[in-house]
Amino acid sequence: MPVTQAMASERRPDISAQTALYEQMLFIRRFLEKVDVLYRQGHVHGPAHLGLGQEAIAVGAATVLRPEDYSIGTYRGHAHALARGAPAEAVLAELLGREGGICAGKGGSMHITSVERGYYGSYAIVGAHLPIAVGLAWASRIKKTEQVTVCFFGDGAVNIGAFHEAVNLAALWALPIVFVCENNQYMEYSPISSMIPVDRPAASRASAYGLEPLLVDGNDVFAVAEMVGAAVDKARDGGGPALIEADTYRLKGHSVADAGAYRPAEEVQRWRGQEPLVRQRAALLAAGTDEQDLIKLETRVAISVSGLADRVLAAPAPDPATVWTDVWADGGSRWRN
Repeated sequence: MPVTQAMASERRPDISAQTALYEQMLFIRRFLEKVDVLYRQGHVHGPAHLGLGQEAIAVGAATVLRPEDYSIGTYRGHAHALARGAPAEAVLAELLGREGGICAGKGGSMHITSVERGYYGSYAIVGAHLPIAVGLAWASRIKKTEQVTVCFFGDGAVNIGAFHEAVNLAALWALPIVFVCENNQYMEYSPISSMIPVDRPAASRASAYGLEPLLVDGNDVFAVAEMVGAAVDKARDGGGPALIEADTYRLKGHSVADAGAYRPAEEVQRWRGQEPLVRQRAALLAAGTDEQDLIKLETRVAISVSGLADRVLAAPAPDPATVWTDVWADGGSRWRN
C-alpha cells in the first residue's frame, strides 16, 4: 500500500492565526530551553527529556482537538501538555520540585499530566502508554461520547510489543484513536534507520493492520493540523483509527544529560535549517509581517518565560506531609485489604 505523504501545507489560516501558532510554539521552545538551563544550574531534579525542535507536532495536533478529547504521550511530553493548555507555571514547578507542581511534586519531568486539560499523562516506559490510549478510546466507544484519543510516541516504540498489540486491537475494534509517531530520527542514541528493516518505522507498518500509511512533515504545523485533523474527524465519525508518522528532529540529545555527540554535525545543521520556528518565522515574513513586530513578540515571550522561572524558583518546596496523600484513589495512603 503506497504511503500517503503530506509535506508543506498549501492551506494557511489568516495571518493573525499564523502568528498565534508561532507564538505558542515559540513559548514552548523558550520554556524547554529554560528547563535545559535550569537543569545545568542544578535546579531540575532527575532526568528531563526535551522535545526541542518537535513543537509543531504538539501544537498542530492540539489545534484540532476538542477540550473533551484525550491526548497521551511519552516522557518527552512537556510540549503536548502545554499545547493542551496545562498551566506552564505548574509544569515548571513540577520539574523544579516546588510547591504547586502539576503532579504535586510526585511525577517530575517524565510524568507530566493534566487531566483537566485532556492530557492524560506522560509515560516513562517506552510504548507502555499505547494500550492505555486504546483503553481511553474503548471507554469513549462504550460511553458513546464522541471523544477521540490522540496517542503520541517516539520512533523507538514501534519495535515494542505494546505498539503492535495496541494498533492491532484499535484496528480490530475500529476505535476512535489516532496514533502519531514522532519520528525524530533517533531511538535514544541509535539512528532509527539502523534498527528497522523497513523504510518507515510507522508508515511502513500501517498496512499490516489494514490502515492507510500516512506520512506528514512534522516540522510544518499546518501540515500536521491538516492530517491529524482529518484523522480525528474520521475517527469521531466512526471511521476507526489512523496511524500517522510525523517526520521531525530533536535538536538536542536524548536527555539534558546527553550532548548528542554521536550525531553528524552536518545532519544537525541541515535539520536546524528546517525546524518549526525557522520555517514559521520565514512564512510570516513572506506573508507581509513586519519583522519588528516579530522581534517585539519574541522579546515578550522571552520576558514571560524568564519571569515564570523566577517565580517558580522563589516558591517553597512542597510540604513533606503531602507525600502521604493521593497514593490511592481515595486521596490517602492507608493500606487497604
